Amino acid sequence: MAVATQPAVALRWDGRALAVLDQTELPAREVWLDLTGAADTAAAIRRLAVRGAPLIGIIAAYGLAMEVSKQPGLGTLEEGAEVLASARPTAVNLAWAVERVRAAALAAGPVSMAAAARAEAQRIHAEEDAASAAIARHGAELLAGARRLLTICNTGALAAGGAGTALAVILELHRRESNGVRVLACETRPLLQGARLTAWELRRARVPHAVVVDSAAAGLIRRGEVDAVIAGTDRVAANGDVANKVGTYGLALAARAAGIPFVIAGPTSSIDPALPHGDRIEIEERGAEEVVAFGGTTVAPAGTEVRNPAFDVTPAELVTALVTERGVAAPPSTASVAQLLEGR
Repeated sequence: MAVATQPAVALRWDGRALAVLDQTELPAREVWLDLTGAADTAAAIRRLAVRGAPLIGIIAAYGLAMEVSKQPGLGTLEEGAEVLASARPTAVNLAWAVERVRAAALAAGPVSMAAAARAEAQRIHAEEDAASAAIARHGAELLAGARRLLTICNTGALAAGGAGTALAVILELHRRESNGVRVLACETRPLLQGARLTAWELRRARVPHAVVVDSAAAGLIRRGEVDAVIAGTDRVAANGDVANKVGTYGLALAARAAGIPFVIAGPTSSIDPALPHGDRIEIEERGAEEVVAFGGTTVAPAGTEVRNPAFDVTPAELVTALVTERGVAAPPSTASVAQLLEGR
């Protein structure tokens, strides 16, 4: 079945300069930002112009490479790495990618530092693109026969290399199933990444879909309208606990109650073997303005206290399978996750 007629593209790299699609402007406008170094790249990540765990790793790698290219030297390298690694706390891909570029630059020495940093950033980008394709294959094989899928947030090309993670699995299933698939995309409050971004990607790919209010998802699952839930991940602990967009934990509970698969898809770069369990994952809390206003209109009384965690943690025992480019951990556990990381 033919699917993507206009595949989404989130970044453009010409070997020295980087342009990224400003995701805060979607779906109304496609605006490209030219980034030049560590500071503006970190700023774009913080304000969610660029988001999605694998993608912010790729972008940060290029940001550090560009910073070092402007003024090669140990001071520039270390300062740029610190600025980028601290841009957002939850997704492990960010610090992982920055450290890889930093280590490559240090190993090359002052004369070759810039070239080594660029080469490592390009290597990370290529690896994440390849990971996306492999995740799509593994996930489609795991969920063969599932035609009604529910997902949260955005996990396509706007969030990762290649076609994405969970959304890449969905697109691959749509290609393989004779009658295609239908997707329920949670709106994903408060910033509506599902309604704005996932629906935009699904529309471009011509995949039948509907956006659902986040609070309606559990009821639709209970009514038997969903064959499987599939989501991405920002960080996976060593025991298989998963941090993802806030609301994911509730979907896992609903899927368990309904007896349907709850699947997490993401590259092994999202696995943090240094964290023994999910309670150790730092959960980013964002500003009150994202919650108390909607479309520029204030919807809560002035001075209302707000809690705005951007992520939640789903225990490994609620996850049917963790799909990565290296294979599937089903169910995820300390042993099965460690096996995925062997030789990484």
